[in-house]
Amino acid sequence: MSYTCLLYHVVFATKDRRPWLSSEYLPRIQEYMGGTLRNLKGKLLAAGGVADHVHLAMSLNPSVAVADAVRTVKCNSTGWIRDTFPGLTSFAWQDGYAAFSVSMSALPQVHRYLAGQAAHHAKRSFADELRALLVKHGIEFDGSRLM
Repeated sequence: MSYTCLLYHVVFATKDRRPWLSSEYLPRIQEYMGGTLRNLKGKLLAAGGVADHVHLAMSLNPSVAVADAVRTVKCNSTGWIRDTFPGLTSFAWQDGYAAFSVSMSALPQVHRYLAGQAAHHAKRSFADELRALLVKHGIEFDGSRLM
């Protein structure tokens, strides 16, 4: 028998970082994403975000690759957002995402970070936030090509 605890912090942005995700829409969008993850035998543990990007703390079943889960969440939510919110018929997510593994002991810190997104982004841009996350996790990147 196999035992796993596969926890991730995933970040992705709206197309061209357009501010489509109002505080009215965001909770419903995150709830929908949680349902998509449940269909993949995963779980949305926490979510955060602002008008131009989302953060998801999630667990995944070992049979589902992170790339497949993110692709499914983005694809399914795009169609649902377009169908559900009349002003967002041209909504799209930006290509790409960032994903970081999270230990169970660090999960409470990730929860707090996601809950504080609105206050956090009053002081820091998405590009600066993403750059800091990439550096913190030792991920090489081309600064001119961030999401």
